[in-house]
Amino acid sequence: MDIIFLRELKVTTLIGIYEREKLVPQTLQIDLDIALPNSRACTSDDIKDALDYAEVAQHLQTVLSEGHFSLMETLAEHIAQIILKDFNAPWVKVSVAKLQAIRNCKMVGISIERGQIK
Repeated sequence: MDIIFLRELKVTTLIGIYEREKLVPQTLQIDLDIALPNSRACTSDDIKDALDYAEVAQHLQTVLSEGHFSLMETLAEHIAQIILKDFNAPWVKVSVAKLQAIRNCKMVGISIERGQIK
């Protein structure tokens, strides 16, 4: 199985249950491991056979900048479904972290896996 990964992708979105969090966008850190539907790009050397990770990053930036999520769990699930459906990935691992949300803690977050590993 071939996996594309993105590490420490920064996105800005409205996230949280408190009134301030509903008004002030926060920067989140996202890590993704995305299983590829096939390994054609390894032999073809053609971007048409590959997963364009720049497109993934831009798509997530756009979608997340337009919404509000109360929980990181909901946000992670939303991201996972985007990757599975919009990019035809058979499996994805999504980690989402709020940066410095708790005093004396660099980040807090969640990791989820969705889909099937072939």
